[in-house]
Amino acid sequence: MFARERQARILDELHRNGRVQVGELAALLAVSEDSVRRDLRVLSNAGHLQKTHGGAVLLDPARMAWADRADVSAAAKDAIATTAATADLVQPGDTLVLDAGSTVLAFARALTVRPLSVVTTSLDVALLLEADPEVDLTVAGGQWSRHSRYFSGSATVAALARHRADWAFLGACALDPEAGATSVSADDADVKTAMARAARRTAVLADSSKHDSVAPHLVLPPSGIDLLVTEDGPDTARWRAQGVEVLLAAADEQDAAVS
Repeated sequence: MFARERQARILDELHRNGRVQVGELAALLAVSEDSVRRDLRVLSNAGHLQKTHGGAVLLDPARMAWADRADVSAAAKDAIATTAATADLVQPGDTLVLDAGSTVLAFARALTVRPLSVVTTSLDVALLLEADPEVDLTVAGGQWSRHSRYFSGSATVAALARHRADWAFLGACALDPEAGATSVSADDADVKTAMARAARRTAVLADSSKHDSVAPHLVLPPSGIDLLVTEDGPDTARWRAQGVEVLLAAADEQDAAVS
């Protein structure tokens, strides 16, 4: 069994049981415990799990506080951000709608194109850009979430509806080629949907831990997503069949590939 196959089996066990033990996995997969530990290390670095003494537990970054999930899959998020920021998607003079979340914040940090107009619900994005004289900044305020560090609610949705943008750059709690982008929070889903409606094109920036999962609240069907930027190849054929362009960022910051 190849490493990818073992890791997929481990993820199946994690999603089924919430936790796994090294010894039990070694017996199940007919490999050494050292092989299992290496697989757990890879999956931990990708943000799928938290290693524990003798095993691992499933991570659910979508429900974690912002400060806790900021370090999950940090290298992958930086690679995604750099790839999106350097792919000639954004042109000088464009208007962008920027979601909250650590991957979109990393994108805002990596983006050097100027001048820009930026509309955001993220206080962290606003603080990053507020002193830049070449950025015309608008914060779509509303109900503040200390847990997730964004504004949401009817006032935020109404404020976003008054804007028109060239691009919306969104994060995602969960992604599936049939279900589309979904969120664990109804308020978050409403804000993300309003962002996409305000923009001519929508890009979703999401690391591989978000793939092949569905959360309760619909953000966008696949037809509402123009571009997916991720560091690990999801089933690109399935996304392409839905009309979604996929931009792959290598976690080692090698050249990205478009499919």
